[in-house]
Amino acid sequence: MGDPKFPHKKYSTPRHPWEKDRIDAEKQILVKYGLKNKRELWKGMELLKSFRSQARDLQARMRVNDPNAGKQFQALINRLSRYSILNQNATLDDVLTLTIDDILSRRFQTIVYKKNLAKTMKQARQMITHGHVILDGRRVTVPSLLVEGHLEDSILYTEVSPFTDDLHPMRQVILNGVQEQEVKPESEEKETK
Repeated sequence: MGDPKFPHKKYSTPRHPWEKDRIDAEKQILVKYGLKNKRELWKGMELLKSFRSQARDLQARMRVNDPNAGKQFQALINRLSRYSILNQNATLDDVLTLTIDDILSRRFQTIVYKKNLAKTMKQARQMITHGHVILDGRRVTVPSLLVEGHLEDSILYTEVSPFTDDLHPMRQVILNGVQEQEVKPESEEKETK
């Protein structure tokens, strides 16, 4: 069982540590999602591997008409739909086609950035760890938390955070960035006409 002071790893390292193509691909993902280190990426990969292995196992069990396979398949789909990774009418093939981007896009840090509460992924991580963001009315300081779909609208700044003020300099940068992005397509449309 093991000592509770020394929990087992929640990830596995690559079999071949010095593959240039894999290292370059991992670096791009680290930058894209603002991950602290490769361990966070490997944890996401391990979660994806778990979902896909469950789907392969269920696929084999459904071929031999296992009565419990249908219940376990529905439980897997319910879990993935709760996190808005897949919808309720997904199939096992949909689970097998999931990618690491599907998993990493449901992280708390990514959603804070996508909701425009921070101007960069790294700033989103910093705001979360410093306690400036709440999820469902509670302060959450874990950037790697997978956010359920129905809780996505409850992500806000904390009441005591200085970022709640619309006149905060950082908020002005974010708001101006949004306005510039919205204005650019209109000006491009005028140029094309």
